[in-house]
Amino acid sequence: MQKQKGFSLIELLIVIAIILIIAAIAIPELTRARVAADESSAVGSMRSINTGEISYNAAYPTTGFATTLAQLGSAATGTCSPSSANGCFIDSVLTTGTKSGYIFASAVGSCGTTTPQNCYSVAATPQFPAYTGARYFCSFEDGVVRYSSGTLSNPCAATTPPIQ
Repeated sequence: MQKQKGFSLIELLIVIAIILIIAAIAIPELTRARVAADESSAVGSMRSINTGEISYNAAYPTTGFATTLAQLGSAATGTCSPSSANGCFIDSVLTTGTKSGYIFASAVGSCGTTTPQNCYSVAATPQFPAYTGARYFCSFEDGVVRYSSGTLSNPCAATTPPIQ
């Protein structure tokens, strides 16, 4: 009787089935890890925007807080000359309003349009809810980053708990 070389078809099918079972278990965990990473990045970006707002307000007291990300940010060219139009306090990627699966928007706060601008609000919403993030973030001039787990169009509209 001759000795067989290689694997039988049944052995190969069993190995493929085991690989598919492991993949079915791992893929949802990888998606959850990506959502957690995107949310952590969004919180970090919100903190950068808050720091930029405080710095902008200190640098340009006659203007007050910035009402757009472009006022806080730098030009896309990489070089930046600080002014009240481009404060150079946040990076050019965050200035575009999209970073790590989140969309950032800065706006006039609840105090209205006064000069100097005494308040601001900034919100972060996931680009693709449940895939790039499950929470919505917001912040005001107090510098506290808040979140909402609902599908709110404006996460700052409701009372939201702060990030610990």
